Amino acid sequence: MPATDFSWVVPVDHPAFAGHFPGQPIVPGVVLLDQAILFAERLLDRPLALWQIGNAKFFSPVAPGETLVFSLECKASGALAFQVRSPDRDVASGSLTPPTP
Repeated sequence: MPATDFSWVVPVDHPAFAGHFPGQPIVPGVVLLDQAILFAERLLDRPLALWQIGNAKFFSPVAPGETLVFSLECKASGALAFQVRSPDRDVASGSLTPPTP
């Protein structure tokens, strides 16, 4: 199955910016992971409450107001691979793993 892309503009007033980091806000990795999970739920049309983060790598900081593209791809194993890009660089990548039966 080919990758499916989702676009997200980082809200400039996201509550995570209050403490991450004052004076030079960047998006915490957990916010990127949460957004990847939300897009995965939309793609699969079901909640992923029991899924796990198989792995995650963060390559570049993200500032308020940036536009990101999340590319999600279903793997034969049932896992979902994700990549996050801004218009000019790779931001993050990883995988989401379904629960084992």
